[in-house]
Amino acid sequence: MVPKSSARRGSIEAEQSTKKEFVQEQFKWQRAEYEDAEEYECSLIQAFLVRLQLFLLILFASIADLLRNRGWLHTGAQQELTTQKSFVSLDSHFEAMFVNNIYRMATDVVNRPICGVPAAIMRLKDRVTNDFGWTYQFTGETSEVINLGSYNYLGFSHESGPCADAAAAAIDKHGVAVGSTRHEIGNHNEQRVLEECIARYLGVEAALAFPMGFGTNSMNIGAFVDKNSLILSDALNHASLCLGSRMSGAKVKVFKHNDPISCEKLLRQAICHGNPDTRNPYKKILIIVEGVYSMEGTIVNLPDFIRIKKKYGAYLFLDEAHSVGALGPTGKGVVEYWGCDPRDVDIMMGTLTKSFAGAGGYIGGSERTVRHIRSACAGACYGTVMSPPVIAQVRSAMRIMQGEDGTRIGITKAEQLLRNTRYFRARLKQMGFIIYGHTDSPVVPLMTFHITKVVCFGRETLKRGVGVVSVGYPASPLALARARFCISADHTKELLDKVLEVCSEVGDVTGTKFGKVDPNPSPIFY
Repeated sequence: MVPKSSARRGSIEAEQSTKKEFVQEQFKWQRAEYEDAEEYECSLIQAFLVRLQLFLLILFASIADLLRNRGWLHTGAQQELTTQKSFVSLDSHFEAMFVNNIYRMATDVVNRPICGVPAAIMRLKDRVTNDFGWTYQFTGETSEVINLGSYNYLGFSHESGPCADAAAAAIDKHGVAVGSTRHEIGNHNEQRVLEECIARYLGVEAALAFPMGFGTNSMNIGAFVDKNSLILSDALNHASLCLGSRMSGAKVKVFKHNDPISCEKLLRQAICHGNPDTRNPYKKILIIVEGVYSMEGTIVNLPDFIRIKKKYGAYLFLDEAHSVGALGPTGKGVVEYWGCDPRDVDIMMGTLTKSFAGAGGYIGGSERTVRHIRSACAGACYGTVMSPPVIAQVRSAMRIMQGEDGTRIGITKAEQLLRNTRYFRARLKQMGFIIYGHTDSPVVPLMTFHITKVVCFGRETLKRGVGVVSVGYPASPLALARARFCISADHTKELLDKVLEVCSEVGDVTGTKFGKVDPNPSPIFY
């Protein structure tokens, strides 16, 4: 018989060994092969209930609109004059009905006013409504919440520290704005240094920075393609990419989300049949994908898209708005995450708003590509220069991530973000929630499916001191409402455990645990 002390010691050693293996796995950033994202369809009963709920919401909203139009139901919103009734409506009937009735009832969980920096802990301004969301009044008080709604992936959003100090010093030296375009008297040397820093960080020949992330996409795509070109766009690409594609004048075809096979099929058809308008071959074919999709939490299958673009001689545009800083051993994005060569991506776009807690965006690539943008892009020709304090903030953050400050803070942040992401995702799934996306994505969508449930989820979590983003139509399909968490390197285990405790409680209250619960779950180590 084995002594009890020996058995206990053996059990402890086994647990420590398991924990050690788990911790080692936490820091394996680079992926060798693609794994399908976790997406689950709700049951047939739930699907029926979601559609029944939507039908009832739209039915009662239509009745309410009819009563308001006849003056039988009070409305707290401003109304047009009687003489303006014949004017052309700015919104469709459905949009107006949806905003006035369904969206209005959920306005307390969106557009939340904050005061202070969006760090791991932040403060919200308290407000109340006495007319069911038509108007709001501030109470003059604030509430402290755990922040899981901001894109502060690397935790650089602080009111003090090296980045904030650098931004403050830049204001003292350069002011807050340049007040001109780069082609006139606004070609600030600090921005040139920042662009060199970005190029060095990404491992590309050159980069060009812009003051607005949305405009970086919408204003630049047209510099690469025209009416004789074809754009193959992911079905869930961001609105800025869709707008830029439409403005370019190129033909646009959409392939299934993150599906290289679907993309390749459309590419082969385009090569075989050419432009249907001119009957000539396309002069250029551009594939547009994102690194991390901000509503799905999925990571692009970059190696396969690179293989396809090489095979058929196409070009690849990669939007790293949510992946630069958030993926990779040193936060260099999805290219580093997959271990790909940056030169295999023709156009690398990213934002400086999220991981680096600044503002603006960039385009990186070959020297020839960047030189072309300088002269062909309206944003580069006519747009203003980035604000000096923002430049200083971003430069300081990038220097830390590259280790140029002489510390390992950057590597530690990347490791902490990965540890937090995998731990948080695993615990939520263990509780019985349905979680979309990939294991390493810091964007964590928790599916509620019902739009009313996600509104309730947002309200109840806020009451318990947790700030999350509630996402419904039109940001997501009508029947795929979700609560979205954004994990940060600034989150501690204690904060995450508090959030998980609140989520479990609110999940029981709202009935949003649609997944399976393992009666004998494996331990999840941090």
